[in-house]
Amino acid sequence: MVGAMGSNGLAVKGETGSKRIELECEHQSGVLYVVPSEASWVCQEEMLHVHALAGFLRELVNLDNPDVGAVLQRWGIYYRPRALVDKERAG
Repeated sequence: MVGAMGSNGLAVKGETGSKRIELECEHQSGVLYVVPSEASWVCQEEMLHVHALAGFLRELVNLDNPDVGAVLQRWGIYYRPRALVDKERAG
């Protein structure tokens, strides 16, 4: 079943509005839905999923909740916000 999505087990689907992020490996499978919201109005539709996930993870980590930290660590997930690249200066 893993081969249906490609070798990395991730598939992003949805052209406009919402996005579906399908996650699948031999032991886990799920779908993450990302829809426009009050916090994502500034982002272009094609990057809605990236904007929402980065913002969500930033806020989640900033809660500084030991239970959240423990669950993230249990699954080996660490998130670190990075500075945005100024595309005009970089290009």
